[in-house]
Amino acid sequence: MSYQLSAVIADVELLREQTAELDHAVLGELRQDFALLPVTPQLVEELTGSLPDYSVEERTDEHPFDLVLGPALTATLARWSGRGPVAYVEAEFFGGLGYQSAAVWLDGALHWGPRVDSALDSPREGWPINAALVELGVEPGAWIDAFAELGLHLERNTAGWLAHGRRRLSADYWDELAEQWEEEQSGR
Repeated sequence: MSYQLSAVIADVELLREQTAELDHAVLGELRQDFALLPVTPQLVEELTGSLPDYSVEERTDEHPFDLVLGPALTATLARWSGRGPVAYVEAEFFGGLGYQSAAVWLDGALHWGPRVDSALDSPREGWPINAALVELGVEPGAWIDAFAELGLHLERNTAGWLAHGRRRLSADYWDELAEQWEEEQSGR
């Protein structure tokens, strides 16, 4: 099974304020008052005035992301972080192989990262996206890690997150569906 994510994650109100005038911004609601902004080529072009550039390098500390975060895009993330922490996260997996990478901006500057992990053989809390989410202020909960706590496992790719946002679904929507299915299966 594959998984792909390229997104900005921050407080839902921060992202609503910063993206209100953008034509290609679609917010996916997460738990704990966070939101996910899927990063599409159209959004990058709208934010930067130019088409996105993608790295052909293997994911390393020097090249942690598939999307090249050029000066215009990093300036946007830095500007948004003046209102609160903002993370850019990427993940791509297929058949157990892939990577996770993340960076966090705060108070107008890069605050944490970027970090990349292609092995993911360390404890889950140290994985780049989980560590970045903690930097954002995600609180521990009933789920296995911060990634699942926010509901980042609910969609498998950017298209799924775009549909999630356009339908104005919350992460709790999926929990409610699971509970309904369990009740139907148990005959209650």
